[in-house]
Amino acid sequence: MGGEMIRPGDAEGDDVVLAWEGADVVAVRLPHLSDSLDHILAELERRHGMPLARLDRKTKQSVVRILEVRGAFTVRHGVETVAGALGVSRFTVYNYLNRENAKESGT
Repeated sequence: MGGEMIRPGDAEGDDVVLAWEGADVVAVRLPHLSDSLDHILAELERRHGMPLARLDRKTKQSVVRILEVRGAFTVRHGVETVAGALGVSRFTVYNYLNRENAKESGT
């Protein structure tokens, strides 16, 4: 996700301090969600061994499901970012999402 390890004493606001046996050992500074989306897309490209735009339709639909579970579409411009990475339109991404939600609801 692109987090950064920092010294516990340098932790601020939203940083997560991790302790071991009662002693603070490291803090993690999480990136903004939009940065995380870029990391997730890069990870999916590595996993598939090719740019996401070159995947077949069924695999792109699977990628959209994974991204939905990971919260990619809660990020501002998430749909646009994902559509660009997949080489499809925003409308297509919404269709993939609607198709999956229809399956889950049984309609």
